[in-house]
Amino acid sequence: MTLVPLRRLLTGLLLILAGLPGLASAQPSAADPMAPRPPLPAPAGLPFVTPSEAGVRDFSLEELIAIALENQPLIQARFADYMASLQRVNQALSPMLPQLSTLATGSQRDETTRVYSGGGSSRSGGMSTVGTGRIALSQLLWDFGKTWAATDAAKALAESSREEVETQKDLIVLAVKEFNFNLLLASRLVVVSAQALERADLNLRSARGFFEVGTRPKSDVTRAEVDVVTARLELIRSQNAVSLARIGLNTAMGIAINTPTRVRDILTYEKLTIDQTTLVTEALRQRPEYKQAKFQADAAAATVRQTFRDFFPQFFATGSVGGSTTGVDGSPRSTIESGDWLLGADMRWTVFDGGNKIARWKEAKAAVDATKARVRDTELTIWQQVEAAFVNLIEAEERIGVAQKGVESAQENFRLFQGRFDAGVGNIIELTDAQLALTRAQASEALALADFRISIARLERAVGRR
Repeated sequence: MTLVPLRRLLTGLLLILAGLPGLASAQPSAADPMAPRPPLPAPAGLPFVTPSEAGVRDFSLEELIAIALENQPLIQARFADYMASLQRVNQALSPMLPQLSTLATGSQRDETTRVYSGGGSSRSGGMSTVGTGRIALSQLLWDFGKTWAATDAAKALAESSREEVETQKDLIVLAVKEFNFNLLLASRLVVVSAQALERADLNLRSARGFFEVGTRPKSDVTRAEVDVVTARLELIRSQNAVSLARIGLNTAMGIAINTPTRVRDILTYEKLTIDQTTLVTEALRQRPEYKQAKFQADAAAATVRQTFRDFFPQFFATGSVGGSTTGVDGSPRSTIESGDWLLGADMRWTVFDGGNKIARWKEAKAAVDATKARVRDTELTIWQQVEAAFVNLIEAEERIGVAQKGVESAQENFRLFQGRFDAGVGNIIELTDAQLALTRAQASEALALADFRISIARLERAVGRR
């Protein structure tokens, strides 16, 4: 779902559009630029949903985000990881609960006994069948808090996994927002290309008319023909950029790639009021990555407690009941039955294990230092991301005002040179230069609006807003 190739394509379109003929203020008579091209058929058996109203109406950004949060496989995978981590909490706690076990065995033995006495001997024996069964119950009484420390570590890691879910949601929301605005930008460039083609056709007709009456050279006609061909090629590329942006948006939402998704055009400028003094504090309070780093530090601290308490013994209460049955083949046949029960207490303590416990304890202490350093690094990273996002937002907002003034000036300049050309006193080079300036100005305005909206989305992501 990377945005880099798409952004490069859109930037390339802007650069090429800057060399196309100018734009008229009227909308083109071409087909709706938001209408998707015919997609490939969906493969059979892939269980990806298609929203019921896709292709029928325009979806708002909030609706796109809701679809993504419900259908994105990456979010579902992170959530499954979180559910698995909750079960590891139960695993860590299980030694504190009663442990019940059973044992059953059965065997058959052919035994022969020979007894020597004086000058003679006697022989006895036969087949015997032995069956035994036992039920044992044990309960941990005290382990100096080792199990509770292991449970605390598992809980902290589970909370860390939960924040991983939130992080994935934030990343998906940002991807949906960026693809949405890139789709709107690509659609604006389709309009730019369509207007450029319409203007190029008009210039070609004018150049041919002037040439037929002998007031313009043939070179004006050939120049206009080149402009028409170039405009048509750029219209094709612009339509392709719309398709790629839609594909990226569908992928970010986790729905069928060939969904004819249409989005509501909100690519406009609205004054944004931001309290600069609270951005970093808000980010540290809300960013799931920061919470995750702190939970990992908590887990490491709990592991230190667990490994230290491994040095102490464990005390158990035990009890068991069982019996056995022995059947002996012979004459006459006999059966022997026996039973027993047991109650007691155990102390289990490994006094020395070759230094393994000491090494594990020291490893856990080093891990605590590492997690504390990662917490500090996360603080710096979040601060840097908020600062960079805010600077980029201010720059994008300032570009909008400059771009809008540039469009106004370029439109007036184009109108003047269009009038000169139509009156026969100007040449096509002047008109082409004016068209070039107007196209560049309008394309720059569209890019500035898209960058402004994307900058807002990135600042919201940096601060932890969704």
